[in-house]
Formats: sequence, structure tokens, C-alpha cells
Amino acid sequence: MSLKTFASEALANFYTVAAVLPSSIHLASAMVEPLPLSRTLVAIELGAGTGAVTRQLLHELPLNATLLAFEINPRFVSYLGKTFHDPRLRLINESVENVGPVLRRHSYRHVDVVVSSLGLGFMSEPERRRIFDGLLPFLRPHTVLTQYQYIHSLEFSKGRLRRLSLQPLLNDYFGSVESRIIWRNFPPAYVYTCHPQESSAAAEFCCGENVV
Repeated sequence: MSLKTFASEALANFYTVAAVLPSSIHLASAMVEPLPLSRTLVAIELGAGTGAVTRQLLHELPLNATLLAFEINPRFVSYLGKTFHDPRLRLINESVENVGPVLRRHSYRHVDVVVSSLGLGFMSEPERRRIFDGLLPFLRPHTVLTQYQYIHSLEFSKGRLRRLSLQPLLNDYFGSVESRIIWRNFPPAYVYTCHPQESSAAAEFCCGENVV
């Protein structure tokens, strides 16, 4: 998909695309680098877009792994289906708020890695929390999640525009949250690397087998 086409789709559906350009190779690499992909059986990508991060994940995931890529934009889903012919990839053309029901529908009990390129600044606080609440039962102590956020991100809160920080939200769901800035992207972005809270309900099971 050309940059012109991506930009056109972004302008037409900016709320769901939440970007004017695909992620750079530098941002995609930074999103994938902290993940234990060599030991991963089930990976989730939230907001696959046109596949910049998808490509990196498929390059490093084991042959017996599964990547469930959520993308709500039907044009992007069509493009991904025509671009990637990898049996490990399952495209999910549903809202990420349905992540819990989708995992249960496919009989998954846990996930090993989660990569999120969602534009959380365009969502309300309840919408963000519904996504993470849906993920929480499937997280285990070994699960790693990465999320990026443009450094200029803003949000509407109580009718006012203010700078968005994802740190408080992520701290509520994860015991360890680290961040770094990727300057070689347009625009530059934070990449957050998150590990679950040991005391959470997600820690009741460790490294259990998935039923597929």
C-alpha cells in the first residue's frame, strides 16, 4: 500500500487509523525487540494497520506460533490478507474491545506477547480500560506487552485538551512499565514495555498450555 493510499485512508478514518504514516522500521523494531518471541506460542497485535510491525513479528516468531492481528479498518485487513501468506497469521476484523471474547471463542487461555499500536489518545478512559480489562485474564507472569504513543499525543478530558500520558493507565494494569523514545520515526514516539503484576489474577496460572 502506497504512502498516498495510507494517508488517504488516515484522513478518511483518522479516529481508527490514528496515524498519518505507517510506523518506521525503527519504531517497529523497538516494539518487537523487548518481546520473548523465540518462546512465544500466542502473540496478539492490536491495530495491525498495513503490517509494519506484523512483518517484524512474523520474521521472529517460531514456526508453531500463532499471531492474532486485530484490525478494524476493512481496507487494511484486505491489504494484509493479500500481502501476508503466512499460516501463523490470523486476521481479526473486529474492535479490540472484543479481544477477550475473541480469545475465548478460539479457546486460548493465555497469551505470551501483546503488541499494541492503538491510538489510545483518541479513546475515552472507559474505552481504554475495557481493552485492558479484556486482556487481563489472559496475561501471565511471563507475558510482555509493548505499546507506543506519539510524544505529542493529546487527549480530551472533561471538555479540555491536555497532554496524554499513558504511564498512569499502564501502571494500573502492570507491575513494571518502562519507556524509551524512538526519535527516528515521524512523529517520534514513546515505546512502553510492560510486565504483569505478580499479584494480579493473571498470575494464578503460569505458562499453561493453550487449547487451540
